Amino acid sequence: MIENVFHPRIIENKDWAILLFVLALLLIAISKSAFESRFNDFMNLIVSDKYIKIYKDSAQLISGFTVFLFVVQLISYSFFIQLSLHCFGLASKSDWVVFIQILTFLVFFILSKYLIEQIIATAFDIEEFVKQYNLYKLSYRSFIGLVLLPIDIVLYYNETLSRTLFFTIIILLLITNAATYLLSLKNYQNLLFGKFFYFILYLCTLEIAPYYFMYYWFTKKLAQ
Repeated sequence: MIENVFHPRIIENKDWAILLFVLALLLIAISKSAFESRFNDFMNLIVSDKYIKIYKDSAQLISGFTVFLFVVQLISYSFFIQLSLHCFGLASKSDWVVFIQILTFLVFFILSKYLIEQIIATAFDIEEFVKQYNLYKLSYRSFIGLVLLPIDIVLYYNETLSRTLFFTIIILLLITNAATYLLSLKNYQNLLFGKFFYFILYLCTLEIAPYYFMYYWFTKKLAQ
């Protein structure tokens, strides 16, 4: 007699991810349509600094174009972090609760860091530099988020995720961030002249220490 054993079929709900991917693509389409000239300059950011020179006014931090791409950046980075955690066995890539937690953490981290930066900038009398520097970082990170989005989509719907691939992408992201820091020093050297010591304190406090602690936490989790 053949005994039939039935196993429950677990179907992962990925509808929430589709909606977020569509939202991100919709925001990109709106940005391109409403700010066509600016979007074209933005897409050449990796090969030209024309965008940085034209839109260097600190008021651009709260413009519609910047806000739309910032939301895309948050979605893109949140998905990549969740996919990385999934690849290393720390979370499920289809768990929308984990995504909300990551997104909330990113928003809290970025806004808290921004507020602290403004306080320190005022104390060190480098407000003008910090405003332009924040816009500079936001522009490049939004560009990276834009490039990362299609990678997220492909990886999310790929059942086999390679740790080597994730390590490669993470290393490339770190190299890109380091390059933007060096370029910022070159582009804003006139603003930094005479206040370099304060900038080093600012850099160590808000640009190196937070990421070091996150790296320490992540590697500690992997070692457990």
